[in-house]
Amino acid sequence: MMPSTLDKIIGHLQHSEKLQHKTHTLGLTERLRELQSWQTKRLLVTYDDMWQSRRFRPAMQFFIEELYGPKDFSQRDQDIARVVPKMAKLLPEQALQSLEAALRLNSLSHEMDLSLTENIHQGPICAETYAQAYRLCNNRPQREEQIQLLAGLGSDLADVVKIKGISALLMISRKPAKLAGVESLHSFLEDGYKAFKKLGEVDAFISPIIIRETALMVALFDESQPNPLPDFPS
Repeated sequence: MMPSTLDKIIGHLQHSEKLQHKTHTLGLTERLRELQSWQTKRLLVTYDDMWQSRRFRPAMQFFIEELYGPKDFSQRDQDIARVVPKMAKLLPEQALQSLEAALRLNSLSHEMDLSLTENIHQGPICAETYAQAYRLCNNRPQREEQIQLLAGLGSDLADVVKIKGISALLMISRKPAKLAGVESLHSFLEDGYKAFKKLGEVDAFISPIIIRETALMVALFDESQPNPLPDFPS
């Protein structure tokens, strides 16, 4: 029997919790945040043209702040764990699938970031040390899955914004979410909706990212190629 979307969401939350515990146990929390901050800067350099675009910036900001950045997602995840059984009854299946994809992307990214952190020892995080650690992780299948999840999530969110009444549902649930103590979860859902509502044709946003990230991944795993990472002050 295939796991339901709800089962997958719960599984991703449990995996994220284990990763949080492992990071803390290894004493790598600060170093992980340092790595994630560097990655955020790298994304802003790689996608400066999109960041400067009024159309694309909200979606860029959502991905960076809610999925990749040096942010503690534990409160949001706790919110989801508390209310997800009820959410499964109220939200459209498309919205649940988008949430599931976002949580999988988030937990997979955390897992790979932790692996990178373990392979970057003392010293600065820069293009050279990052590339070395990237290859040492030897996790190309996971890197490919990350890119595929990103592509799928973009399409899912584009479908969600077209759901009739979704805007009204998010608006009227804002106060109940605050009263229920799940404001961070509601903000995550609403920010994602607003960012992708402004995009229009989502492929114009997603395709350049998939192309650039795939090319970067291929080059990083090929030691015969020059380091494709931008060099900037840490």
